[in-house]
Amino acid sequence: MKKLIDRIARYILTVSGFTTSAVILLIIGFLFKEAVGLFDNPIVDDGYVLALNERNEVEELTAQQIKNIFDEEITNWQEVGGDDMPITVFRLEDLDKYYTEEELGSEYEYAGDKIAEQICGNPGIIAFVPEVLIEGQDGINFIEDKDISVKEVLLGDEWFPTATPSPIFGILPLIGGTLWVSFFAILIALPFGLAISIYLAEVADERTRKFLKPVIELLNGIPSVVYGFFGLAVIVPFLQQTFNLPVGESGLAGSLVLAIMALPTIITVGEDAMRSCPRNMREASLALGATRWQTIYKVVIPFSISGITSGIVLGIGRAIGETMAVLMVTGNAAVIPTSILEPLRTIPATIAAELGEAPAGGAHYQSLFLLGVILFFITLLINSCVEIVSSRNKLKK
Repeated sequence: MKKLIDRIARYILTVSGFTTSAVILLIIGFLFKEAVGLFDNPIVDDGYVLALNERNEVEELTAQQIKNIFDEEITNWQEVGGDDMPITVFRLEDLDKYYTEEELGSEYEYAGDKIAEQICGNPGIIAFVPEVLIEGQDGINFIEDKDISVKEVLLGDEWFPTATPSPIFGILPLIGGTLWVSFFAILIALPFGLAISIYLAEVADERTRKFLKPVIELLNGIPSVVYGFFGLAVIVPFLQQTFNLPVGESGLAGSLVLAIMALPTIITVGEDAMRSCPRNMREASLALGATRWQTIYKVVIPFSISGITSGIVLGIGRAIGETMAVLMVTGNAAVIPTSILEPLRTIPATIAAELGEAPAGGAHYQSLFLLGVILFFITLLINSCVEIVSSRNKLKK
């Protein structure tokens, strides 16, 4: 009977482990599949073309150049390798400026001919129009509709996925914002977390420890949106008044909120690591004439450094993956940060804010999955660091 129960238990555990592993692999596979699909999308919105006069020799434009042209930041074809002539931007809705309703037809049946007329009559024009309207028209050249470039996405410094006619998916501002906020969060949390860990493990009496430890661990259970409300109501106004900022939502506000959220992890793991230091090592240090503080920083901390490092790395993981609290207090400006007092945007906040608005299967939707893949690799790197530190700790013991 016992052998049968053991076999059943072993079978259940094996099936559970296999199922869990398979589900995780399927999720990762789906994530990668959607992310890679971004690079199969054209740089111009599907179904539309960028049409030029046949005398215009420009054949290729990057997504950034297209955006700058339609934003009128580039105003001469010479700036993008063409002849020295001004650029005239034309969109489908501009037809009403040149033609009456009778000329276009009651159902816009003459719209294609009128668009072709405008393109053929203006050497510097660039028209963003539906492809079906000017199919087969003579005297028109087209900008080559290339796929979204990996280089422009990974090294791009502008995130504007809803830009028309060419969305911009530069992810550097989001990666920079994520790392920027996380770095300062740990920079703030580390000294406080280490100090409190030392106090709980080496200084506090048993009654104080039994009271404070559950309270600190309880902080891990508070929903992140509550931390976000606290940051929005207290930290943001405080920073705005202290530094005389136009808006208090900034990277520093996000860092402070994340530091508060990372503290319980750092304190708990660090305190457990210090308490695992053998008692005879402490007693030997004290017997040799060392003071309590000398014993702490020359014996206890060096022995516990692996556990302390693990707590720090786990705290970083909490900071990098946080969504709602950061979304509420950082200002959500997708720009490369140059100061911690500026608004910025992180990868998790971007996914949370935009996924509901992105059309399923479109380039914007797939770009958010790409951000998820990047966050996955960052988290994987952090977990690998934890495993390396933990294995070293086991070898020392």
